[in-house]
Amino acid sequence: RSGARVSMPGMMDTVLNIGLNDETVKGLAERSGDERFAYDCYRRFIQMYSDVVMGMQRDALEEVLDETKRNRGVKLDMELGASDLKALVRSYKALVKKHTKKVFPDDPWEQLFLAIGAVFESWNTPRAVTYRKLNSIPNHWGTAVNVQAMVFGNMGEDSATGVAFTRDPATGEKVFYGEFLPNAQGEDVVAGIRTPQPINLIKKTDPKLLSLEEMMPELYEELDKIQRKLERHY
Repeated sequence: RSGARVSMPGMMDTVLNIGLNDETVKGLAERSGDERFAYDCYRRFIQMYSDVVMGMQRDALEEVLDETKRNRGVKLDMELGASDLKALVRSYKALVKKHTKKVFPDDPWEQLFLAIGAVFESWNTPRAVTYRKLNSIPNHWGTAVNVQAMVFGNMGEDSATGVAFTRDPATGEKVFYGEFLPNAQGEDVVAGIRTPQPINLIKKTDPKLLSLEEMMPELYEELDKIQRKLERHY
């Protein structure tokens, strides 16, 4: 992940699930006890890495994913089974080789170092440069790259991914605010495929979307404690 000294939401690149290959994915499946989860991480990794690091447009891979969902009669990625995801991995790797003329790297260290370079380079993408101009952020500040262990939000309906703020970012209102998606990873929140759900009841506008406060009250209580601690300090 990028680590710029000021927040530049959505401007810098990120690569999740680094280290997966045809062998390590078997270990992840065994350790988690969930083959579907492991291959979901693997296909997500190939999608993200081929785009961010190898410069491949994601449209070709998205088309394969959409075709797989149509053939299975489902609408969401999370409805695909382990066998579907295994087939996607094979198709993805073949497409990457066809479009980039390169074999998708299996060596975890090669994956890591090339991803670090790509995240550094994303400081100078047109969208990041434009964002800095609009927000008076100096170009010379640069960015760091954070390498951290994965915390998986796609391990089932009792895990999730999301973003939280100590204020409503749209209005500045002093209220704990955020959105999340169960059984998902970070890119799902911004991809537009699924509608993010509110973290708390107070900001709930759609009665059909359960808030985190309702779905996972114990987790929400922990987040609320962190929010109140931040309020005391800041």
